[in-house]
Amino acid sequence: MLRRHLLAATAAGLAAPATLRAQGAWRPERPVTIIVPWAAGGSTDQMARIVATELEEAFGQRFVVVNQPGASGSIGTRNAMQAAKDGYTWTAGAAVDVGCYKVLGLLDTMLADWHLFFTVANVNTIAANPGSGYRDFGQLLQAMQTRRDIAVATAGQSSAGRNMMEAIRAASPNVNYRNAPYDGGNPAVLATVAGETPVVAQLLVEMAEMIRGRRLIPLAVQADTPITLQGFGEIPSIKRWLPNIPTPLNYFGIWAPKGVPDPVIQAMSQVWETRVKNSQRLKDYADSRAAVFAPLHGQAAHDAAWVMVRQTAWLYFDAGAGRVSPDTLGIQRL
Repeated sequence: MLRRHLLAATAAGLAAPATLRAQGAWRPERPVTIIVPWAAGGSTDQMARIVATELEEAFGQRFVVVNQPGASGSIGTRNAMQAAKDGYTWTAGAAVDVGCYKVLGLLDTMLADWHLFFTVANVNTIAANPGSGYRDFGQLLQAMQTRRDIAVATAGQSSAGRNMMEAIRAASPNVNYRNAPYDGGNPAVLATVAGETPVVAQLLVEMAEMIRGRRLIPLAVQADTPITLQGFGEIPSIKRWLPNIPTPLNYFGIWAPKGVPDPVIQAMSQVWETRVKNSQRLKDYADSRAAVFAPLHGQAAHDAAWVMVRQTAWLYFDAGAGRVSPDTLGIQRL
C-alpha cells in the first residue's frame, strides 16, 4: 500500500511542469474541486471541464467539476467562499455575476474579493423557436413593444440572458417581456427548443449546436458587429435595431477567494501563462462557438471585467432589481 502511494506521488511530481518542480511551487496533494454554480451542459460547465483537463495535465492532480446550481449561481459561489482557503476549492462562471451579486442582494461579495483567471469571453444572443413566428429581431422587438406576455427563457436573475433583456429594455423603454428563469443556460435553451417558451436569451456558446441543427433561429447577438458561427453563417448585430445598446464582453473563467495562500495563486498564474494561454482545446472551443479566446488573469482580468460589471450593476438598479445602489459600492456609471 505504501509503495503504491509513493509511486502515485512520484508520478504526479513527474507530470507537473518542470518549472513548478524546479521552483518548489505549490502543487496540490489531493484532488481540487471546481464548483460550477450552474446546471450541467451550460457555458460555465463547458468551459470548466476543458480547464479542468488542462489543469490536471499541468499539475498532475485531478480537478473535479461539481455542479451546484441555484439562486442565479450564488449558492455554489457562496460554498466556494465558505470553503477552506487552501487552494483546493475554486468556483467558475461569468465575472459579471460575482461583480453584481452584492447589488442584487444575493451574496456579500465584490469582484475585487477574488483571484480571477479567465479563459474566454462569450457573446449574448437571443434566439427563437422555429414555431414562434419570429424570423428576425425586428419582429420580436415590435411584439415586445405591443405585448407584455412574451416569455423569454434565461438562466435566472443575474444570468447573461437576463442581462441582455434588461439592456434591451433600457435601450427601448417600451419593451416588455416575461422572464422565465431556469437553473442554467442549457436548461433555458432546451426549454425553448422544446417549445416551453418562444424565445431564449443566453450565450451563443450554449445554443450554437441547436442553431447549427436549425432547432433555434438566432435573431441577434449583443455585439458591435455581426458574428459568424461555424456551420451556420452570420448572425446580425442587435445594433441594427438598437444602435445605442452597450456591447461589453462577458468574461468567463475560474476563481478563488482572496485569502488563498500566495504560492497557490503564483502557481496557477504560472500555469495560465505557460499552458492555458497556449491551450489548443480552449482555442478550438472558442472558434467553434464564436467566443473570444481571452486567457487573462490578475489585474488585467479585473480591469477587463469591470467594464461589464459597471454597465450591468446600473442596469439592475435602474430597472428596480438592485437592492444596493452601485455607487455606494464604488461602482460608478459608465
